[in-house]
Amino acid sequence: MRQYRRQPGERSGASMSDEQMDMMRMRLERNLWTCFANIVLGVWLASAPWTFGYTDPLLPWSDLISGTLIVLFAVLSLSYDRPWSRWAICVIGIWLLFAPLVFWAPESAAYVNDTLVGALAIAFSILVPGMPGMRMQPGPDTPPGWSYNPSSWVQRAPVITLGLISFFIARYLAAWQLGYIDHAWDPIFGNGTVRILDSDVSHAWPVSDAGFGALSYMLESLSGFMGRENRWRTMPWMVLMFGILVIPLGITSIILVILQPVMVGTWCTLCLMTALFMLLMIPLAVDEVVAMGQFMATVRKQGKPFWLTFFKGGSPWEYPEERKDEGMDANPEKTNFHSSLPEIAVTSVRGVTVPLSLLASAVIGFWLMGAPPALGAEGWAANSDFLVGPLIAVVAVSSWAEVIRPFRYVNVVLGGWLLIAPWLLDSATIASTINDMLLGAVLIALSLPLGPVTERYGGWNARIR
Repeated sequence: MRQYRRQPGERSGASMSDEQMDMMRMRLERNLWTCFANIVLGVWLASAPWTFGYTDPLLPWSDLISGTLIVLFAVLSLSYDRPWSRWAICVIGIWLLFAPLVFWAPESAAYVNDTLVGALAIAFSILVPGMPGMRMQPGPDTPPGWSYNPSSWVQRAPVITLGLISFFIARYLAAWQLGYIDHAWDPIFGNGTVRILDSDVSHAWPVSDAGFGALSYMLESLSGFMGRENRWRTMPWMVLMFGILVIPLGITSIILVILQPVMVGTWCTLCLMTALFMLLMIPLAVDEVVAMGQFMATVRKQGKPFWLTFFKGGSPWEYPEERKDEGMDANPEKTNFHSSLPEIAVTSVRGVTVPLSLLASAVIGFWLMGAPPALGAEGWAANSDFLVGPLIAVVAVSSWAEVIRPFRYVNVVLGGWLLIAPWLLDSATIASTINDMLLGAVLIALSLPLGPVTERYGGWNARIR
């Protein structure tokens, strides 16, 4: 096993060099205004209950205590040697996103105020001034062997945008559940949105499920802003958290939508929109997680401290002085904002290709979501299509990401289920049986071709088959 050799001037353990301390001082001086911004936010929050007339007995105490603590930690964060104080403000900001849901805030002003202050407190504590305690390690921005940088701002922009749009949609749905508006609009399914939001599935949550969704989307967007363009190696834990927020939580959101026609008997247009946006985020975000995983595998292979590197970052290999002149610190993926919008749009989706086979597979999945009523299927035969259809779409769209293209083989299994499901489940019609069997066979055939792989991913390309 190759052993990590400490570089000249680098201290052992978690301690930082004098150069790194100087950089932290300079960064704090440049962003000192964020400390004062958090002081203003704390005062604003502490006075809000009496300004906006809160009627809940506990929420005013939450805002008063949270605001006071933000002021205290913001004052402490004026010193560069207390990075934990900014993390404390971040934790309080996350709590503020939860607070109006936990206390079922009776006033919309309380919900909006806590959400806005919480998001700004997170931004001013760790986003704008940078993550406290992170080590400054020389190294490339683009992962070794990759043809593009999955952590670049242009690559992150679509995910951040989709997360913010989903937040605004979910916040509207939460406004109905929390009693701020009298009607929830649904342009396609009539009162479908109201039925979904007032269903037993929604009431099973201890908080507003739409409000929890809005909170998740806000955290996704904020985590998309965190870190520089080399965060795949400088902030592995953040990339993992970002991936968890987008991928597993996205799939969970989609599954909840899948349950709507089965458990409630209707669809919700706005819920389907957020599920679609979450689905599109998966292929856009997964490549950065793969790059981070490759980096951590290299760390382990080289015998470097795994967990220290995971939380504080590092370099993918040792950096001898003689290699610094080879352009290793340069980033060929630096965003050129003088480029045309079409060029930026193409750059933002590098690593995502849409083979006709996978596009057709996604269409099959979407069609199955609406096929049972059109073909007269009922009971478990209908439920099978309602459940399998979205799963097929999830697998197909996720596989648009070249790094997880082998994921498409899951649709071979789902296609096999479509072939046998009409003979195992009751209430299938002749039309629905023919539909399922035909689409099952087509889906299996469509899931076999690899499709184009246009980018390089280091050693990962050998796994894409």
